[in-house]
Amino acid sequence: MCCFVLVLGFLGPRFAFLWVWLATARVEIAFDGSFWLPLAGMIVLPWTSLAYVFAYAPMVGVSPLGWAIVVLGLALDLATYVGRTAQQRYQPA
Repeated sequence: MCCFVLVLGFLGPRFAFLWVWLATARVEIAFDGSFWLPLAGMIVLPWTSLAYVFAYAPMVGVSPLGWAIVVLGLALDLATYVGRTAQQRYQPA
């Protein structure tokens, strides 16, 4: 069960970000039409990129509450990477 949760934490936000990128124009608006920055975000920090896309408002930018959501996304990314390392550490040899 723990492996399933880790796989969902690792692949889930990437699929969600890809879906938002392909189905809406929010990614192009949030990243100002760039291609490489959202792609790098999807690969390296998917929760953070997804949170930024949802927190970004076209005329205003990112509000303080939006930045708190982006920091929460960063915490989820770090937890995903640390959780995978911890699981490998405690696996029986």
